Amino acid sequence: MSSSPNLYLLIALAPLAGAILAGLFGTGFLGRPIGRRASHMITILGVLISTIGSVVVLNDVLNGLRFDGAVYTWSLIGQTKLEIGFLIDPLSAMMMVVVTSVSLMVHIYTIGYMADDPGYQRFFSYISLFTFSMLMLVMSNNMVQLFFGWEAVGLVSYLLIGFWYTRPTAIFANMKAFLINRVGDFGFVLGIGLLFAYAGTMHYGEVFAQADKLATLTLPGSDWMLLTVACICLFIGAMGKSAQVPLHAWLPDSMEGPTPISALIHAATMVTAGIFMVARFSPLFELSDVALSFIIVIGAIGALFLGILGIIQHDIKRVVAYSTLSQLGYMTVALGASAYSVAIFHLMTHAFFKALLFLGAGSVIIGMHHDQDIRNMGGLRKYMPITWITFLLGTLALVGTPFFSGFYSKEHIIEAAGAANVWGANFAYYSTLIGVFVTSLYSFRVYFLVFHGKERFDTTGHGHDDHHHAADVDHEPDGHGHHGTPHESPWVVTLPLVLLAIPSVIIGALVVDPMLFGKFFDGVIKVLPQHPAMHELHEEWHGWVAFGLHAFQTVPFWLVVAGAVTAWYCYLINPKVPAAIKSSLSGINKVLENKYYVDWVNEQIIARGLRCLGRGLWQTGDRGIIDGLLINGSARVVGWVAAVSRHLQSGFIYHYAFAMIIGIMALVTFFVLIPQ
Repeated sequence: MSSSPNLYLLIALAPLAGAILAGLFGTGFLGRPIGRRASHMITILGVLISTIGSVVVLNDVLNGLRFDGAVYTWSLIGQTKLEIGFLIDPLSAMMMVVVTSVSLMVHIYTIGYMADDPGYQRFFSYISLFTFSMLMLVMSNNMVQLFFGWEAVGLVSYLLIGFWYTRPTAIFANMKAFLINRVGDFGFVLGIGLLFAYAGTMHYGEVFAQADKLATLTLPGSDWMLLTVACICLFIGAMGKSAQVPLHAWLPDSMEGPTPISALIHAATMVTAGIFMVARFSPLFELSDVALSFIIVIGAIGALFLGILGIIQHDIKRVVAYSTLSQLGYMTVALGASAYSVAIFHLMTHAFFKALLFLGAGSVIIGMHHDQDIRNMGGLRKYMPITWITFLLGTLALVGTPFFSGFYSKEHIIEAAGAANVWGANFAYYSTLIGVFVTSLYSFRVYFLVFHGKERFDTTGHGHDDHHHAADVDHEPDGHGHHGTPHESPWVVTLPLVLLAIPSVIIGALVVDPMLFGKFFDGVIKVLPQHPAMHELHEEWHGWVAFGLHAFQTVPFWLVVAGAVTAWYCYLINPKVPAAIKSSLSGINKVLENKYYVDWVNEQIIARGLRCLGRGLWQTGDRGIIDGLLINGSARVVGWVAAVSRHLQSGFIYHYAFAMIIGIMALVTFFVLIPQ
């Protein structure tokens, strides 16, 4: 097998074929000739083909392959072609491998997690379609295809978050995700439109070739730099898709979907689309310091303040979800610091250990008979040894333990923020630094409460199951409800955990040198000399071993230790401390429990205001002006004219003769009075 346009098509379309077959012939849409087993085999085969093909492509890219070409012309507008095409370079090849490999693990895991769910075939169809959508996004060579993939992942995420559509909370969550993403997508469309209007093309390479010219233009009617406006609009799209403040509120609620899709959305696919897009458009973002400052500040706010919310969560999946929000903030900080390669590096390492943590959380939920409240757990280490060790490895990677994958990426983000010279860099540096302690605290809080300490399986009062399909109580593999002894998950669940744990530990050390300081991203990511972060990181780099050993002398390492010790003391040794802190800081705790009132603002101010506006437009505009004046009013005018004119149609000849005489007299008078 060698890289060619046919291989690229196979990589993209294999998951689509699996999704179509399972969706049409396994769900009852066109009958059920395909059963449950055939559905998961077909979709897994499609993703496996994509994974193998992606590895082949990455190997060829490492050997110097580059491809940028169209495979289909979708439309022709004047001289402008709107095409479906592929751009194969180190950035897209790496993303293809990450997306397909994590998706493959999720597909295998789903066999065990969704074993008795009535929507089994439908779920496999959805996640395979999700994989296709993300591949189209990362492989695109133009903004049309990028937007197609962008919207497709949003649409399928809507279907997956609301997968259990009989539950009102799931329907609310998927509608919330859909609407918030539409806000971001509006900015995204404006950014694409501005670039197309002034560059005259949708092709990446042709747009980037005109970057210097675009940087000299201003937005008509203002003194705003065109490129700054376009880049900020593009980043607003990334804020929605990658859940940045204030468009982040949809992501924690997406936990209403089944755990496998939580891993797929939060690990390697949808939420990383915005990070990938900004890195892809680095030749444009580099020319706007204003846009970079905006990006780094937004990222810093998310990295710190959204991470803090993870400390007070009791649902195991929501803690990991807030961790995702925080880590996306770290990636965004790296983008704002012009350390695009560091952001992509953290995207890759995060994909593996965050997928591991989500799937590990799902394994815990299975073992706990679908109780997700960490206050009802404890001591699971001896009951679930494989889940325990893999979850621990994922936690160590997340907090940035030296020599683990997350350490190399997160440490470089903090250093890049300190070396950046854009406005807001100092705030970003201290936010990411404090965020290290916060990450360690909420991560080890979950770890200790779930796997160590007193067993709390039989306690009542706090137990709840907010995020699982009610019918699934009857679909337990062992027939238990929400009570009973915890048990290790089946091999189809634990195998993906083991396979994801391996890169979570070693992938950082293996690829940090070529990805950050080698020539891996040469010609793909552009960094100008006035943004020195990567140059300073390169000067301080002496290899992965020396970097790991030096970490024991740095502030971030001791912040990790402080967070772990604090969690150990507060949740294992002296559990009264968190309650005392909560009581003494009740005001702050209330703000945190209300998630900084972002949801309240969205629902009570923005949504209610829009409802009032809509009601006013309906009453005044629709009913008053359109229906009342234009439609019914014109009908009344026609009726009045008809009512008057019918009196003139009497049927008597002398009436018509009289009208003719009056008309002739009027015409004669008119022509007589006109000056000659």
